[in-house]
Amino acid sequence: MATNNDDQMKPMDNHQQMNHSMANMDHAMAGMDHDMSQMDHDMSGMGHDMMHMGNLKQLFWVSFIAMIPVLLLSPFMGMDLSIAGVALPLTFPGSDWVVMVLATFLYFYGGRPFLTGAVSELKSRKPAMMTLIAMGITVAYGYSLYAFIANHFINPNRHVMDFFWELATLIVIMLLGHWIEMNSVMAAGSAVEKMAALLPGQAHVVHGDHVMDMPLAQVEVGQVVRVLAGEQVPVDGEISSGQSAINESLVTGEAKAVAKAPGDKVIGGSVNGDGVIEVKVTGTGESGYLAQVMKMVSDAQQAKSHAEGLADRVAGWLFYAALIIGLIAFIAWLPEGLSVAFERMVTVFIIACPHALGLAIPLVIARSTSIAAQNGLLVRNRQAIEEVKQVKYVLMDKTGTLTQGNFDVNAVQSYTNDQSQDQILALFAALETHSDHPLAKGIVSAAVAKQLTLPAATDVSVQKGVGLTGTIAQQSYQIVNARYLDNNQVAYAAQDNQAWSAAGNSVAYLLLNQQVIGAIAEGDQLKPNSVAFIQELKQLGYIPVMLTGDNQASAAQAAKNLGIDEFQAELLPEDKVKWLDHYQAQGKAIMVGDGVNDAPSLAKADVGIAIGAGTDVAIDSADVVLVHSDPYDILNFIKLALATNRKMVQNLWWGAGYNIVAIPLAAGILAPIGFVLSPAVGAVLMSMSTVVVAFNALALRLKRA
Repeated sequence: MATNNDDQMKPMDNHQQMNHSMANMDHAMAGMDHDMSQMDHDMSGMGHDMMHMGNLKQLFWVSFIAMIPVLLLSPFMGMDLSIAGVALPLTFPGSDWVVMVLATFLYFYGGRPFLTGAVSELKSRKPAMMTLIAMGITVAYGYSLYAFIANHFINPNRHVMDFFWELATLIVIMLLGHWIEMNSVMAAGSAVEKMAALLPGQAHVVHGDHVMDMPLAQVEVGQVVRVLAGEQVPVDGEISSGQSAINESLVTGEAKAVAKAPGDKVIGGSVNGDGVIEVKVTGTGESGYLAQVMKMVSDAQQAKSHAEGLADRVAGWLFYAALIIGLIAFIAWLPEGLSVAFERMVTVFIIACPHALGLAIPLVIARSTSIAAQNGLLVRNRQAIEEVKQVKYVLMDKTGTLTQGNFDVNAVQSYTNDQSQDQILALFAALETHSDHPLAKGIVSAAVAKQLTLPAATDVSVQKGVGLTGTIAQQSYQIVNARYLDNNQVAYAAQDNQAWSAAGNSVAYLLLNQQVIGAIAEGDQLKPNSVAFIQELKQLGYIPVMLTGDNQASAAQAAKNLGIDEFQAELLPEDKVKWLDHYQAQGKAIMVGDGVNDAPSLAKADVGIAIGAGTDVAIDSADVVLVHSDPYDILNFIKLALATNRKMVQNLWWGAGYNIVAIPLAAGILAPIGFVLSPAVGAVLMSMSTVVVAFNALALRLKRA
């Protein structure tokens, strides 16, 4: 039907059309570890040794075991301790050699990821986090090795304090921090892996009168599979026979079982109810909905956001600040002795280690995208999360976004003596059977309900922004909207149009030889949560704007019912883009849509949100895909994005802010009053900031609307 621009393109199948741009499930699963690891490499410049979770775990535990004797055999901050009556350090002939050997092993084994990461950063001329860490542990090890040589071979009578204890703890704490980071990052991937695991291993494939169990990997598009009561649906497809209630909660989060009949779509991974159904395959485990979800979340995890770029720049500034202040401190303290000067420089480098800063943004983003995926919010572009805090306008399509998209025929009018109302309805339905638009489905449903016999329609095609044209009984018919009639000066009953539109109906006209022979008025119902959603959106300070291709009167009525003050009607896709430009000139804007016709606006908006997964627009244009059709999920995304931004700011302060005070203290600025910050205390402060950053990120929660 042609009452708005939603008709000018035929909506694509919700799942089948995405397949051409998706990697298969096996490939995506196999690549998940690489993707997550590559993300770790991207955000911290680490070498390949830190790029695998198993390697990291092994690095940590081996280093932790090697650290224990170092702690027992070497003094802490040069002091002897007594714990539970046991005097520390434990000493015996050659114990200092054991410490030196273990510390050397820790430096080259546990510290290898930081050293190789530093080489990578220096080669790219972008010294940052790994370079700072490498500087810290290299200076600590180098000074301790100097102290060992001095104490044993140069001047055995004068003891020079080493920092093997601090070196060991620093390396292990760094590895522990990265383990926490990787666990958090992998949590986002595991949410998708769990969805992939929903698919059963086999499917009951129908071959004529026989049913054969076949491995899911061998099932092909076009085959028919039988799903028994209580079984998981193995593939994406369309029910060809049977009826049942399908529980899609594990896939979409929708708690209610959805009644399905022949012609309805089903999603692989959902659970069949009591009925037995046969499903024609449109997407297998390798190309179906779950593979699409995995790909989108995986892409989101790899995308590097602006805030992470800022964190990297801060780390770069910190590197130069630490290098300059460390060298100044070394020179300033050199008159007190080489060991004292080295100690001050070591302390500065340990304090400046940017590990917490490196975790600040990635941990929060990983946690946020994981929460989003678990709540049916698929974040394709992580930049969208950061843009929300600056958004002023929320622009929304009407049909299918704020309304149910299920249209009922409220009026049928014949303007010719040759055709009855039922005949007009039959002509409309004959053309609209070739369209999947909700308006078209409403007309066809009305004709079916009246058990009308539909004439055959051929050569049916879409007229952009107008409607449909086709041939019935060798006569050419058109379905158009009032704007087409006005633009082409075709006479029609304007008073009927005004009355129907004022009641919130969408109106379409049937033309034969450029004369109006009939009209249909259809009404759409608001989604249950739409009014409350608009009210809460306003309370959060956003300005809702409705952009629709519907006629002015119908749009005005819908806007009034919704409580929307600003709306634009009778828009083509290019018109929506123009209005988006208009609002973006006044502030950043979110665009919400559900159809292919919204693709240009979704792509151009600061944040594009697609209602419903499965179309090309969801993959190619939107930054965020809402699995559900509930408008409240827009609020859920906004609230999650705002909470995520707050956590990112907090973590940036925890990750870098303490350096403002700690680095000068490490350099010895308060030495004149007797306060000197030791390297060990510096390591403790650095470690505390890392732990705070990690747990602050893990504390992120979504308070659902």
